[in-house]
Amino acid sequence: MKTVRRLLYRDIVASVAFVAVAFLSLFFFIDFVEELESAGRSGRAAWSAALAAGFALPGHFYELFPIAVLIGTIYSMSRLAQSSEFVILRTGGLGPGRALALLAVLGLAFGFTTWLVGDYVAPASERQGVLFKARNSGKDYSGAGVWLKERRSTPQGDFSYSVNVQATNPLGGMSGIRIYEFDPTGHLATRIEANEARIGDDGTWTLSKAKAMHWPAPRAESPSRMRIEVHETLKWPSTLTVGMVTAAVLPVGTMTTAELWRFSRHLSSQEQAAEGHEIQFWKKALYPLACLVMVALALPFAYTHARAGSVSLKVFGGIMLGISFVLLNNLASHMGLLRGWTPWVAAATPSLIYLGLSMAAFAWLVRYR
Repeated sequence: MKTVRRLLYRDIVASVAFVAVAFLSLFFFIDFVEELESAGRSGRAAWSAALAAGFALPGHFYELFPIAVLIGTIYSMSRLAQSSEFVILRTGGLGPGRALALLAVLGLAFGFTTWLVGDYVAPASERQGVLFKARNSGKDYSGAGVWLKERRSTPQGDFSYSVNVQATNPLGGMSGIRIYEFDPTGHLATRIEANEARIGDDGTWTLSKAKAMHWPAPRAESPSRMRIEVHETLKWPSTLTVGMVTAAVLPVGTMTTAELWRFSRHLSSQEQAAEGHEIQFWKKALYPLACLVMVALALPFAYTHARAGSVSLKVFGGIMLGISFVLLNNLASHMGLLRGWTPWVAAATPSLIYLGLSMAAFAWLVRYR
């Protein structure tokens, strides 16, 4: 059995690696051409375009690797079936259950690779890519700006804060800061504007060139006018960490699974809409299991007859299956957000559907072929 396992694993891994490299080469070329055009307009060197395209490769690998697993495994299984090698393996004692178990272990290994790249390599690379582009353009990364909320309980009641951050810069600072403080009755008590800000290790924000406007309480016994204070630096304690602000400003692709979870919990605790980030969290958490679904989809191709079609036709069928899985995965996310589905249900539905189809096809082929 060790010989059989080594034969299958070596053949499948080589096929998957070839397909993955082909995909990455194609997407690198497309990204490089786009970045080269942008570099030409801004007067940057060609190497910066290549580096920017390189930063996107781990993200492409994470997104495309389950599809590469599907196509590579289908190619390997179809080739073994076409040459009758798989028939020989079945005659030698490789039953359906054992074949499924062998591929399941390989699928879990592929899933672990996907999780490792998607949770550690891709977010860091995407973040560096975004900041690299901002640094080369000489501007901060602004996106569309972001609003954050915070609540604090005090002896005087619960104060709420709305924080607007317009941009982050490549060095980890923030710019275009506006902070609105509302008293327990909901009236605006303080407004702070600052050109720049940094967050310390203890969570304290250091605001540079800040202007604070204080309004008196509506029912104050001795009403006074609005008071304006100007500070070269102003300390503002907060529970909003660097990770939360960065996660909110930068694209979702730059966030790890843990960051997505923490940020969605923060949004929920502040009574903000968190469904989108919760669905993204569950998609990211369950996406590595797609590799297990892909090898399960590919296994029935080993039980097809040699006259059922050429290997290239079966590989084309695998490509269509992969595209349909990606489309269904995206559709389920949007439908879950629009229809208010439970986040983990929206994220898991495509994988469960395709796993069920693969097991049904596998059972039918084993029984009737």
